[in-house]
Amino acid sequence: MNPIFEFFTAPYRTYATLDIVLEVVAVLTGLASVWLAKQNKLWVYPTGMVSTAIYVYLLLKAGLLGDFLINAYYFAMSCYGWVFWTRQKEGMELHKIDKMNVTEKKWSFYLFMCSLLFVGGLYGFSGKWDSWTAPVDTFTTALFFVGMWLMARRKIAHWIFWIVGDVISVPLYLYKGLGLTSIQYLIFTFIAILGYIQWKKIYNKEQLTA
Repeated sequence: MNPIFEFFTAPYRTYATLDIVLEVVAVLTGLASVWLAKQNKLWVYPTGMVSTAIYVYLLLKAGLLGDFLINAYYFAMSCYGWVFWTRQKEGMELHKIDKMNVTEKKWSFYLFMCSLLFVGGLYGFSGKWDSWTAPVDTFTTALFFVGMWLMARRKIAHWIFWIVGDVISVPLYLYKGLGLTSIQYLIFTFIAILGYIQWKKIYNKEQLTA
């Protein structure tokens, strides 16, 4: 058997069939959600809600507290983003792709630091701060907290947070035995790069026609 295939599939031998099926569904809807975000489509939110709801269950079982919380947060922010993106004023979109303003930069910093303290505190309180995965999970969770908030507000910079977090998440999930999810985050990285390029083009075009 191919050693790479064996490395990715070995952990699943001990998994319940239901959990494997759920992870497949979560991966597929997660990929669809990120692709729809790249395309600047509203359906990014309902597909993302399906994926995050499943991951809330799977990550809690895997012991990744930070990513469990981030997916619960994703679900809540998806509700917020869904409403925010569909608000209209006189038949025109009220919120377009834009860059962060000074206030949003400040809030992003506060959200990042609060996320680090909160998730790090949870790991410490639970006695699980004994592995390299704990600080890494805490850091990526903070990145994704900020990225999700900025995405809901249609800020180009949210892609930067996704790219950095996705790259770090690939080995993290692989180490935890979630091989399919690791591959998903690898694909997320490439889509996020394309998303950043496309959103930047849309922004520049809107500036020219404003």
